[in-house]
Amino acid sequence: MATIKTDIEIAQAAEKLHISKVAEAAGIDSKYLEQYGNYKAKIDYSYLRDHADTPDGKLILVTAITPTPAGEGKTTTSVGLADGLRYIGKKSVVALREPSLGPVFGVKGGAAGGGYAQVVPMEDINLHFTGDFHAIGAANNLLAAMLDNHIQQGNALDIDTKQITWKRAVDMNDRQLRNIVNGLGGRMQGVPREDGFEITVASEVMAVLCLASDIKDLKERLGRIICAYTRSGKPVTAHDLKAEGAMAALLKDALKPNLVQTLEHTPAFIHGGPFANIAHGCNSLTATRMALKIGDYVVTEAGFAADLGAEKFIDIKCRMAGFAPSAVVIVATVRALKYHGGVAKADLNQENLEALEAGLPNLLQHVTNVKEVFGLPCVVAINAFPTDTKEELDMVEAKCRELGVNVALSEVWAKGGEGGKALAEEVVRLCEEPNSFRQSYDLSLSIEEKLDTICRTIYHADGVELTAGAKKQAKQLTDLGFGELPICMAKTQYSFSDDPKLLGAPKNFTVTVRNLKVSAGAGFIVALTGDIMTMPGLPKVPSAERIDVDENGVISGLF
Repeated sequence: MATIKTDIEIAQAAEKLHISKVAEAAGIDSKYLEQYGNYKAKIDYSYLRDHADTPDGKLILVTAITPTPAGEGKTTTSVGLADGLRYIGKKSVVALREPSLGPVFGVKGGAAGGGYAQVVPMEDINLHFTGDFHAIGAANNLLAAMLDNHIQQGNALDIDTKQITWKRAVDMNDRQLRNIVNGLGGRMQGVPREDGFEITVASEVMAVLCLASDIKDLKERLGRIICAYTRSGKPVTAHDLKAEGAMAALLKDALKPNLVQTLEHTPAFIHGGPFANIAHGCNSLTATRMALKIGDYVVTEAGFAADLGAEKFIDIKCRMAGFAPSAVVIVATVRALKYHGGVAKADLNQENLEALEAGLPNLLQHVTNVKEVFGLPCVVAINAFPTDTKEELDMVEAKCRELGVNVALSEVWAKGGEGGKALAEEVVRLCEEPNSFRQSYDLSLSIEEKLDTICRTIYHADGVELTAGAKKQAKQLTDLGFGELPICMAKTQYSFSDDPKLLGAPKNFTVTVRNLKVSAGAGFIVALTGDIMTMPGLPKVPSAERIDVDENGVISGLF
């Protein structure tokens, strides 16, 4: 019996093209290329200015059903679809987010695709890559240092130390840092106060980098970041602290998108990495724009399920950038649908049509949202597993066809681009269909009305409840002029609701918003629901325990 190779073994055995050859094949002149070794490079943002008149390609969003411990394979499908489009003769590009070290060493162990649908060099991508996240963390923490130094040096802005909203950041899952006390050790060591850390991907600096259109816009957005309030309730910004110039200097290279390749040498932009459960969950606007100038078909993904990543992609990113997707792919697995139907993870490989039927409403609700709320054509991509039976696959296809949606079997994990041929052909067909693309709410609605619309329309809840504190915050933010910003929901990824235990397509629930804060630089209001946190913790057995490097520098344990 043949030994099944792990993802990292497949990636390490692959023959990679020099990154200059990848760029040349994509039509990127060498003058825009800043190489980081042989297999990765940054593309200077002047490329967009010089190619402003080049027509854009078709934009395809890959999203998924509500995630489960069984895994859905959204990144794998995105990479495989881009390779599949290339396999059928289309000029394609894939645009993805960078993985965070937190999940790499925590639960996932890697996020560069899987099997024969991966981006490479996967070890670099999953670890330090080109240093973008380090630059984002440094810029975040520079603002924190300048804020505390201002208070220490006399506090001319009259900052209320009880109303400091800016936290420090580190790209690691470390629950110990959620709540800390700093400034201890005497008068010369700072002003003692309560503080905390967020994971770097939850930092507003990450969102700013991903939504900035150029260096000028980046600097302006950084200057608008609100980091504290005065004793009289006036916002204190990074501009007030004269911090945005130095922050932008730290980020000037991080703003440039990263170019790598798939195993089949399809160009891949990997840039930015905000989580979709606590941030807006999309790769950078700059990378997507570059990809649209280079490819006739651009495949991008948004984090977690369609209720989180796709909603924010459409209501935040597309609204800000003026993007109009042509088609949506919703990734599902038979195994995950059975999990939503009540089957334990250990029993998912056994045929269970009753549980599959019970779990299908989760998929169908995501499909309905994409078609009816956002007005976009979609296809369901079934990420194939050897244990899927014909009867199970037929049931999924039949239920989707009732909603006028086709189902394509995706075998990209095992076969690469060839295994994505059927999905690619359906996506090309959908891209030629007319659509009635729209956002799910109007910006002129009040904060409470926008929250209620998202909860009722996307989550299918009975409505939203704001705690007394959140109601006060909504009024304050409205009074400060932020009432017409879009909403970035921070919610569990495991359910349509704010309760991770409510699987499938739950009904008769309300969503509780316990905290509202403005990300004025990013340009949205963050609504924290349920028990969601901006600093994850490690699991009982973290993936870090399996990651190692040998005497030749070869890394193992990433998967």
